Amino acid sequence: MSLELRHLRVLCAISDTGSLTRAATLLGTTQPALSAQLQRIERIIGGRLFDRDRHGARPTPLGDFVLARARTVLSGMDELMLGAAARPAGGPVRLGGVDGPILVGLVDRLGDLLGGREITSYADAAPRLLCDLVAARRLDAAVVVDYVGHELRPAPPLRQEQVAAEPVFVALAGGHPLAGRSELDLADLAGEAWVLSPSDGGGWPECFRTACHRAGFVPRAPHQAADAWTIREIVISGRAIAPCRATFAESAGLVIRPLRGDPLVMRHLLVWHPQGGLAAHVPAVRDLAARMFADHARERPRYREWRSR
Repeated sequence: MSLELRHLRVLCAISDTGSLTRAATLLGTTQPALSAQLQRIERIIGGRLFDRDRHGARPTPLGDFVLARARTVLSGMDELMLGAAARPAGGPVRLGGVDGPILVGLVDRLGDLLGGREITSYADAAPRLLCDLVAARRLDAAVVVDYVGHELRPAPPLRQEQVAAEPVFVALAGGHPLAGRSELDLADLAGEAWVLSPSDGGGWPECFRTACHRAGFVPRAPHQAADAWTIREIVISGRAIAPCRATFAESAGLVIRPLRGDPLVMRHLLVWHPQGGLAAHVPAVRDLAARMFADHARERPRYREWRSR
């Protein structure tokens, strides 16, 4: 016997009702049958999941562990099975994005533009996944990124428009020998150790490796990190340098420097479905997204310097 979704629903029903008797009524079975099923589930798991007495059933520590994961699995399955046709007209607008400031700004302000409709969001680092979710009508639109030379081309019927563009800069420790320069050649960094974020399935870090190849070297990347905090700390420690957005914030011990000739440029794109809930509002959404990026970029001096060149 293997663990199945129906077994996870049984565990959640017992936990939610606090009683095998009430859970049996909820599930349309009998208390003895449910008790036997619980015993089989516990044998699969390898331990007791509920303490049972005359007051009801309470999860054991192992039960709490299993229930937390069961609810995550069931929630994901429910979302997977909820087709686009089941979404009511006039319901929440669902936005996806890989760019925090743009996505958050749209969530904050798009509701007013759409007459007070609820806005929900889904953030993910994978541009192609977000495009697939828009194509499947699980999202109404998404703000994704690609890179010049490695352009993202969403399959029909999806549409896209550019929101903004920004170059890729380099983050170095404040004490790095090259930190005093106002601009760097990528070729000057051939001997450096790099920390890179993982592949996003949409062109990164392939575009970075291509740019390094054109500059005459293969980058040595002994560190990989998915989150900005870890990348920042590795750079500050002096263990590596990192490619970063021009709008990446400088901080104590970390400086941002542009690359001469802009060998890497990131594009921010709005992707939508022509039958989706935002199709009629694309110009306004695009302009709002552009303002969100501009407001964020205005706070980054290195980006302002690059724009004023």
